[in-house]
Amino acid sequence: MNQDTLPAIRQKITLNAPIEKVWAAVSTAEGLAGWWMPSTIEAVLGKEFTLHAEHFGDSPCKITELDPPNRIGFDWGKDWHLAFELKTVGDNQTEFTLIHSGWDAEKMTEFGQPHETVRCVMDSGWVKIVQERLPAYIGA
Repeated sequence: MNQDTLPAIRQKITLNAPIEKVWAAVSTAEGLAGWWMPSTIEAVLGKEFTLHAEHFGDSPCKITELDPPNRIGFDWGKDWHLAFELKTVGDNQTEFTLIHSGWDAEKMTEFGQPHETVRCVMDSGWVKIVQERLPAYIGA
């Protein structure tokens, strides 16, 4: 492993919703569009899809992990990997963990920005998305 690899971004929240409802929010095009961004995702291992990242344009992705309703992971663009982990906790609650990895201090994004800079921006962006937008969409 490259010693300059930056740590993965992790965001965790417990949602007042059953795991099936959270799974639908993270594994379907309609679900992702409701709290994150439009895409053509289908929960099929090996399936390629596109994230429509507003002013950044379209990003190619590929499903590389699939364990419904507990985990879905995909490669995003040229360097990143995004995984959503779900675990039933308590009565009708789901622990949701987002893991955004693939950061390398020596690399630049497709948009010509250093990973280190983009990681800082995305780290704070994920806080708002996971802690505010996801629960609002799910009604948790």
